[in-house]
Parts: sequence; structure tokens; C-alpha cells
Amino acid sequence: MRISRVTINNRRKAFEISAGRRAYVFPYAKLQVRPTAANKVREAHLDKEMGGEAFSYTLESGDEGTVHLDHVLEYNRDPAYMRDLLLYKLTLEARRRVPRSPLSRREMIRRLRTSPAQFYRLLDQTNYKKSVDQMLELLRILDCDVDLIVKQRAA
Repeated sequence: MRISRVTINNRRKAFEISAGRRAYVFPYAKLQVRPTAANKVREAHLDKEMGGEAFSYTLESGDEGTVHLDHVLEYNRDPAYMRDLLLYKLTLEARRRVPRSPLSRREMIRRLRTSPAQFYRLLDQTNYKKSVDQMLELLRILDCDVDLIVKQRAA
């Protein structure tokens, strides 16, 4: 996903970002280089060097900062981003546990009822086309219990 547009909203103290088909808000309070009442955001533009996946902003003082789309998606708790983050964490855990398992890789592949190529795709942390179900099955074979905890978000 790429950022298509970023606008400054000094009254709301936030950037308004369009990415994909959605619009997101990213508050100034989450910035590393924060604007103040006396040093407002003067300009914001897409960062071409980051392939449209980030935007840069300039304050009236000349200070600059950059915000990556991942920060915006994480702040807004975008469901697709959160799913990918969960898959990433499950994959890292599986990669850590596979070498320590008493089962051979061939036995794991047999128990998953899949091909070796698919097994190695499951262990690829950059592959987001796999399902959470497949990762849960792999972790079950590795003698892991996975608990999903739902809790009230802090204010």
C-alpha cells in the first residue's frame, strides 16, 4: 500500500493521510519532531525516496521529520496491518521452535499434509499470503498453545 495524499490539519493537530481506499489520521503528538503553537507544520509531502510509503514534513523553524505508513497503520489499528503483524509474530515463533523440535522437517511436512515448498513458505516471515490457520496448525505440531488475549484498550 502506498500513500496517495497527505494534508496538514493544524487546527486538529494531525495529518490526514489517504492510502489505498482508506483515510487515516496521525496526530502530531506521535511525531518524533513535534510542532508547537509557535512552530507549526509548514509543509508535508510524499517521500519519493521511500517509494510512496512515507511522508516528510517541515516545521516553520526548518526542522524536518518523516513518518512511515507502518506507523500510521499501527496507530489506527488497521485490521489488515494487524493481521500481517500477527502473522509475522507467529512466523518468528515457529522459526525459532522448528530447529529445537524433536520432529524432523519431513515429519512436520507430513503432519501438515503439505508440500516442502509450502512448509518453507510458512516459515518465510515476508510471506503474508499464508493464513493464520496454517500458522496455528504448524505451532500445534510444534507442541505450542497459542492464546489470543482480548483486553480493553487503555485510554
